[in-house]
Amino acid sequence: MADRDKQYKYRQEIQQMMYVSGETGEPSVETTGIIEDIVRQQVVEILRSCTELAARRGSRSITINDLIFQIRDDAPKVSRLRTFLSWKDVRKNVKDSDDKGGEADLGAGEDPVGGVVPGGPVDDTTKKNKKAKVGLPWEPSSFYGVEVPEREDEEDEEEEEMNYITLQRLRKADERTKAMTREEYVTWSEFRQASFTYRKGKRFREWAGFGQVTDSKPSDDIVDILGFLTFEMVQTLTEEALKIKDYEDLLKERTGGDNAAGTKKRKLAQGLFDPPSEGRTPVEARHVQEAFRRLQARPKRQRAMLNGTRLQQHTGLKLF
Repeated sequence: MADRDKQYKYRQEIQQMMYVSGETGEPSVETTGIIEDIVRQQVVEILRSCTELAARRGSRSITINDLIFQIRDDAPKVSRLRTFLSWKDVRKNVKDSDDKGGEADLGAGEDPVGGVVPGGPVDDTTKKNKKAKVGLPWEPSSFYGVEVPEREDEEDEEEEEMNYITLQRLRKADERTKAMTREEYVTWSEFRQASFTYRKGKRFREWAGFGQVTDSKPSDDIVDILGFLTFEMVQTLTEEALKIKDYEDLLKERTGGDNAAGTKKRKLAQGLFDPPSEGRTPVEARHVQEAFRRLQARPKRQRAMLNGTRLQQHTGLKLF
């Protein structure tokens, strides 16, 4: 068991991400280990697909576009990621300006999951930098040599969709934090900074398979994007596992099954950091496994189109 534990490198970070995602108990080593295995499997699949794309171009190096292409079907996530990269570029420009003796006020920062956090007044230079978009080669706008200038009053549908998702996340965060004390909220805010990559670049590169899955040497942007995506993977798994456990607890309570009293106590608990009560248990490994199974499910329509044909049904790993 000790040898198995040594292969897991991110138990603490995963625990913190799970807390931010709504888990109030302390998950077992087995549970966090399964999450780490699943996330690593997703990262390896992403790098493998990126390497194939690079090879088609005759290149050994993967690019940001190769990485974003893997999640192209998830428009809100792509939009949040582009905003994340835009703010990263703003921060770099501000730092360069400071190094040269210039003055600039960033006025906002970014959290590890790509949400922009307001932090004060934003000057005109910063607003212009924020408007700068990360262009993607498969978008229709890239097919033309001349870029149509944007109107100031023009609404960005992608940005609207991203803002809607951001508001939903903020609403969830408000529900989780409204009963917290000041000390608890400080802890929760600290946990939001949990990352697979922050100040752990070398360890992450080895863990992800750089040098094995791909020979490409990752840039800082590549590592940052993977840090963004891995946080969201843990969050998605945790939220789905919590739904499964809460439904299971509700059935036990209604049918008078084992631990009915304990599950009732879990439902009545209000604060994210309330002291553990008797019978109150965190999600288990089986809940995470079922969550992963559900996240891998393909639409019925997609499967039905292949029924009765000789075409082999592709069951490769689905990214989430």
